[in-house]
Amino acid sequence: RSRQDILSTNRRLMQRERTLDLMEAMNKSKAQVLELAEKNLDTIVPAYTNGVQAQPTTFAHYLLAFSSAFGRDSARLQESYARLNLSPLGAGALGTSSFPVDRKRLAELLGFDGPIENSYDAAQLGALDQGMELVSLCSNAALTIGILVQDFHTQYHQPYPWIMIQEGRLTGTSSIMPQKRNPYGLNVLRLQASDIVGGAMTFQLEAHNVSPGMPDYKRDQVEKTLELTSNAFVKLADLLDNLVIDKARALQEVDADYSTTTELADILQRDSDVPFRVGHHFASDLVTYGRTNKMKPADIPFDVVQQIYTEAVKKFDFERTQFPLTQAQYKKSLTAQNMLDSSKGLGGPQRAEVERMLVVEKNKLAKDVAWLDQQRQKLAAASAKLDQTFYKLGK
Repeated sequence: RSRQDILSTNRRLMQRERTLDLMEAMNKSKAQVLELAEKNLDTIVPAYTNGVQAQPTTFAHYLLAFSSAFGRDSARLQESYARLNLSPLGAGALGTSSFPVDRKRLAELLGFDGPIENSYDAAQLGALDQGMELVSLCSNAALTIGILVQDFHTQYHQPYPWIMIQEGRLTGTSSIMPQKRNPYGLNVLRLQASDIVGGAMTFQLEAHNVSPGMPDYKRDQVEKTLELTSNAFVKLADLLDNLVIDKARALQEVDADYSTTTELADILQRDSDVPFRVGHHFASDLVTYGRTNKMKPADIPFDVVQQIYTEAVKKFDFERTQFPLTQAQYKKSLTAQNMLDSSKGLGGPQRAEVERMLVVEKNKLAKDVAWLDQQRQKLAAASAKLDQTFYKLGK
């Protein structure tokens, strides 16, 4: 009986429990993501690259991207759990014992899937790399949570945001400015995501350049990080349940900018055989004119559009200088709905693809829920068997 393998075993038991708790919190959070997505299949919102409005999408399409990312975290967690759920017990300090300890039997009674075979690894090395794997997984999930929260925060910054938080416990007024509704739900979750990343780095620093047998990486930092990550997913689910989405305001933000001009260039190439570089240059000149004159895309007079096109194509010695679209075709090309409906690619924002992906994500979630239930049933059965075994020994 050595503190070395007993401590390593206790750590794995505690980390196993917290890993399953994390999986439960992730499942609940993902369920909330999917519920919100299903409610917003037709909610057109702006999407951004480099911090600038890029193209329109739907809020459902956007949320399903995060569901997919969190799904990878779930897969990693299950893969990690298979390595975590192995028993160090019976390894002794590092070289087992002269007593005939049945390590496989010990693993079975504690609900492990088997023992860590090499006793030196079991008592001295496994806690380091297994802990690093778990905190890294937590850090990765926290990065995705942070991205989502920061996106919401960017919208919340606006005078008339299309994402709001239901007034109440997740918002708060300023102590001096009565007009403010501070997004406490966002602030706390973003800070907690940073704490998770910091916790992962703390474990890495504790474990760095430490010789085997030292207690540095065998303390409770992994458990703390797992608990903090579970709590972050609980907070995320609560936040998503309290969001207020203004569909009309979101569409106004899309219509106020030029994010559909990609489709205008595509239509010119696809329907009128205008080379994309020519159509792209025209669309860029159109944007420059509109922004310079403080006009929305739909407000630019059609005769000005025709003139801009004629001037733009001359730079390429393109012989067809007359704008090939009718006014009705041009107006339609600039609508966000037309751009979404025109999407053809796998995984795109078109309604049919979003509905298909929603079904896929729901099926993945159902499998994750079933996996968690299976693991907990196995542990409950092992615990009952352990009690029965001790009871028999007492007789």
